[in-house]
Amino acid sequence: MPSPVLIAGAAMTPFGRSRHKLMDLLAQAAAAAMEQADQKQVDALYLGVMNAEEFTGEGNLPVALADRLGLMGAAGFRVETASSTGAGVLESAFYAVASGYKQSALVVAGEKMTGLDTAAATRVLAEVIAPSERRYGASMPALAALVARAYARAHGLEEDQLRDALGAVAVKNHARGALNPLAQFQKAITLDDHAAARMVAEPLGLYDCAPITDGAAAVVLSSVQGQVRIVGVGHATDSAALTSRGSLVSFNSTRQAAVQAYAMARINPAEVDFAEIHDAFTMFEIIGSEDLGFFPPGTGWRAARDGLTGPEGSIPLNPSGGLKARGHPVGASGLAQVVEAHWLLTGQVDPSRRLPRQPQVALTQSIGGLGNNNLVTILAPASRAWQPKGAWQPLYDLPLAPAAPRRPEPPPGQTLGRVLASTILHTPPQGFPAPLGLAMVRTQAGWQTLAQAPPDRLPEAGANVLISLENGLYQAKAINPLATPWLKAKDQLDKLPTRYRLLRRRLGR
Repeated sequence: MPSPVLIAGAAMTPFGRSRHKLMDLLAQAAAAAMEQADQKQVDALYLGVMNAEEFTGEGNLPVALADRLGLMGAAGFRVETASSTGAGVLESAFYAVASGYKQSALVVAGEKMTGLDTAAATRVLAEVIAPSERRYGASMPALAALVARAYARAHGLEEDQLRDALGAVAVKNHARGALNPLAQFQKAITLDDHAAARMVAEPLGLYDCAPITDGAAAVVLSSVQGQVRIVGVGHATDSAALTSRGSLVSFNSTRQAAVQAYAMARINPAEVDFAEIHDAFTMFEIIGSEDLGFFPPGTGWRAARDGLTGPEGSIPLNPSGGLKARGHPVGASGLAQVVEAHWLLTGQVDPSRRLPRQPQVALTQSIGGLGNNNLVTILAPASRAWQPKGAWQPLYDLPLAPAAPRRPEPPPGQTLGRVLASTILHTPPQGFPAPLGLAMVRTQAGWQTLAQAPPDRLPEAGANVLISLENGLYQAKAINPLATPWLKAKDQLDKLPTRYRLLRRRLGR
């Protein structure tokens, strides 16, 4: 029988641009959590930072923090799972306490990002992208934009419908951030503000992307005291490269993590009262709401537009303001979500202003990289009845997408394909021209690749293209399908009844 894992204390620094050093932020959050837990010592210190070496030039941080807090003798660990690090470090400490290996653990996560300028910080963040895609000039916003465009095409959204749904997420989360005294952005915005914002990577504008942030969060885990219990955790990975995935419109790693967490907690999505979802990009909240089983595939955008994810909706999402408004210090965000959930469950933050009812079950979802190292955590009051044995029936369906076919080696110098999604990146990484046109292309043979394209002749999703290697990178050029017999035949086959699908597959979709 595993030991219960309770949260005895939870704290967080203000998020935003801070004059404090990283160690100051970590120590501030840790000391406040320890004070709330009324503990002077713990068995272990678990620290999560994503890339302090490049952001601040610091290393060996668990020892430095233990020394600062007077915890010498406690075991010290460091965990990193890209931008889900805060959730990843909590999971490591969770299993230590649940197993009985440790009775108490201090979990701290943080990042100091604003010491670098925006271009340098963007470069550091882009290091988690697969090298095969980074070499094309892909950044996190660029890949998120491709996901948004692919989602719109898959579910039949016009560009204005997509932008309206993204705007609804941004407006909702900024309104929630206005109620959060620790949020980086405490000012509401309107749909007009969202529409007028400068573009980052089309269709994502400034209000669709989480900011660069400083901040830290901390919790004390205990097997003997605490008002909130962690009842479920899940963790899964996926391919680093977006081009290696069979679907661009959902994240397998979220779905797998959710299945694990729901099964451990023995609950279903309908029982969750609110969720903190990783909205580094507004599109990710929409996809997350589907991947977690709150809405059927292809309907999350409509739920966001219609207010179902707002404070009076069926499943309020990001009542804290989310990463978009609260801020996104990459190492801290996953743990900050848990702190926010703890505060609402215990009444330290008045839930009446953010939720339709007193919550009993909270869920947090954190994304590492571009949707490839994801975690789900489920929390409930310690007083809530929980039976680890007995009948329980999962009432959700979270199917996984297959992997995309591997690219043959060596790749052909020239081949035909069809665009899955495209974007114009207005702020590309250093060394790439601005603006930069990028397209995700599925070739005639079925494998996928990024390709560059002139922004003024960027092929849209569904366009037939010829891709050719130039200086080691694929370049995409739109072509007329009537000029290419294979494409002409395929376009005709696409219109045939279901019984001809086998023939269509043989010709290559």
